[in-house]
Amino acid sequence: MIYLDYSATTPVDSRVLDAMTPYFSASFGNPSSVHRFGQVAESAIDSARESVARVLNCKPDEIIFTSCGSESDNLAIRGAAYAMREKTGAKWVLASHAEHPAVTNTLKHLEKYEGFLIEWLDVNEQGMVTAEIVAKAICNNTAIVSVMYANNEIGTINPIKEIAEICRANNILFHTDAVQAAAYLPLDVNALGVDVMSLGAHKFYGPKGVGALYVRKGTPLVSHLTGGGQEFNLRAGTQNVPYIVGFAEALRLTHEEREQRTARVRPLRDKIIGTVLETIPDSRLTGDIESRLPHHASFAFRDVDGNLLLTLLDAAGFACSSGSACKTGNPEPSEVMNAIGLSRAWGLGSLRVTLGRDTTPEHVESFLNILPGLVEKARVLAV
Repeated sequence: MIYLDYSATTPVDSRVLDAMTPYFSASFGNPSSVHRFGQVAESAIDSARESVARVLNCKPDEIIFTSCGSESDNLAIRGAAYAMREKTGAKWVLASHAEHPAVTNTLKHLEKYEGFLIEWLDVNEQGMVTAEIVAKAICNNTAIVSVMYANNEIGTINPIKEIAEICRANNILFHTDAVQAAAYLPLDVNALGVDVMSLGAHKFYGPKGVGALYVRKGTPLVSHLTGGGQEFNLRAGTQNVPYIVGFAEALRLTHEEREQRTARVRPLRDKIIGTVLETIPDSRLTGDIESRLPHHASFAFRDVDGNLLLTLLDAAGFACSSGSACKTGNPEPSEVMNAIGLSRAWGLGSLRVTLGRDTTPEHVESFLNILPGLVEKARVLAV
């Protein structure tokens, strides 16, 4: 099998696994314990927090460890919405339908059960939320704006810095889901200007089941997971020490190796995009051609069942995705496909091809040789 689905998840780097291993056995203590076993575990978390803070250019106590990117999104959006409603009475939350379901479904839940009001921001044909769109939508009663750094389905990078400036000028909290972006884009929170930012380790060669949330000092946030006082009273529960250590090591390596990783995958991505558009009739690139994640190629094929195409690719030895991994199996076009204005005939035929450290030119060549025939076969079978 040739794996071309690195936006869904990545294998754990052996160096990350080495860093984690002692905390499963030799140093297994609970970091809340007073004795020496607990002190060793607590020290490991402190070191991990400092390491993450160095990459993000923030203070260690602005880092909250969570179980995943989805939990980070929930804590950011729910926490800020509750806090701002209590503080100012603000009830509006702004986001687009092109966000990850961890954001869109959280907003729908807040609207249905908590009485918040949601304004769904428009996106352009490339799935981008522009600063102008945000500027027109915000009002005095806006609690928080949430715009993802880079889109998981179509790879488009949003102008986060410009959006953050608009929010700051209007004293509105700004959250960005950076789960997809972290593997390849800069994460300096002061340069970006964000108030809250979500991360998940398994997108950059760390373990599944651990994430982090950056919370700028002074940002009001209400915890949605209550219990003990862990994570500065914002996220109760015994900390997952080995996974937190793994998160920090994976992020450190990603930060140090970002340039060479990018230089390796970008030309392979460009070859895929150019060849697919040249060789497959009724195909189109989804997402922005310029402002795009360097490892990410995504397409829509007219009159193709995306899930059937994935099955054919899998049988041929290629692991890809149809839009978001969380959407696989859903017979309807994803919210992102609808948001960018694709008709059903196009939106059902989405394909996402994402590259990583183990992708070779030979893998790409093999994929490009077989894809046109499989798209044609999928069209015949769909009739």
